[in-house]
Amino acid sequence: MVGNYFWNMKKIKILFTLILTASFVTVFQSCDSKREPGKTYMPDMAYSRAYQAYAPNDLQTEGINYVQYPVEGTIRRGDLLPYTLPNDSAGYKMSADIEDPLPPLDSTQMAEAQRLFNINCAICHGPKLDAQGPLATGGKIGGIANLTLRQYVEMPVGTMFHSITYGKNNMGSYASQLTREQRWMVIQYVKSQQLQLGAAVDSTKSADSGSAMTKDSSMAKK
Repeated sequence: MVGNYFWNMKKIKILFTLILTASFVTVFQSCDSKREPGKTYMPDMAYSRAYQAYAPNDLQTEGINYVQYPVEGTIRRGDLLPYTLPNDSAGYKMSADIEDPLPPLDSTQMAEAQRLFNINCAICHGPKLDAQGPLATGGKIGGIANLTLRQYVEMPVGTMFHSITYGKNNMGSYASQLTREQRWMVIQYVKSQQLQLGAAVDSTKSADSGSAMTKDSSMAKK
């Protein structure tokens, strides 16, 4: 009995010594060098690799099944249909027949459209659409379109969309900066501003005409 007791105690001491030794070895190995950290359990779960959407990556070469681009022929839920006119003179001419697919914007949506215009367009065209943006007045870029001129006031919305999508003259494409819906929103904002500016010009002309008629009638009485 006594012999078995001491034998069991000896085995417990041996087991305890082995566990303690293994613990010390693990601790010292993990703290041995800051350049070589210890082992990590399931590192793919702890440190997941983040990839930018649609950005090039090498996952396929590693045997990881990852669909990098949307499936051909599919459209994101809630998105507008793709714009299919070609980027050439024929496409530009045909764009005049394209209609705005969006309903008229409400006040909240129009405020968002104004914000998008100020961020992406006003730097050249100016907040008043008169080609007096910082890049235009600073001489950085020439030939900025004055959107208050008649040719742009009368420009069809489809032609505006075509120009924003593919770029025109010194203006590059904004297809990557603005979604199709946002492009149409900006166009609605531009058209609304053109109408307001046109009404202001007409009222000014009417006032000037009225003043001239009053002056002429006064002179006739004399």
